[in-house]
Amino acid sequence: MDYKIKSRIWIEADGNILLGEGRVHLIKAIDQTGSLSKAAKSMGMSYKKAWSLIDAVNKRAEQPVIILSTGGKGGGGAQLTPYGKSLVSTFETINQNCWEFLDEQLVIIEKF
Repeated sequence: MDYKIKSRIWIEADGNILLGEGRVHLIKAIDQTGSLSKAAKSMGMSYKKAWSLIDAVNKRAEQPVIILSTGGKGGGGAQLTPYGKSLVSTFETINQNCWEFLDEQLVIIEKF
């Protein structure tokens, strides 16, 4: 029999989602493109939805994760802060550790 363990990890702040896999993907896309609009488009997400997610992350985090610059003649932009990089890295480490633990548990299950 082919067993699989499924799981999703997210971090909450005061009962509200701070980070999850989707938000981390959006943050990383912003870091790569330097633009909330481009990041949202690359993920097939509306700008409004992306802005709402980043606004929620920034409000729930201890420090800003993404700094947004308003558009204008030269256009706006978005930049991942050092705190944001650290937060994403920490989330990815926790997520990886979780998957490794679940893989170990799967070996135990498969023995039965």
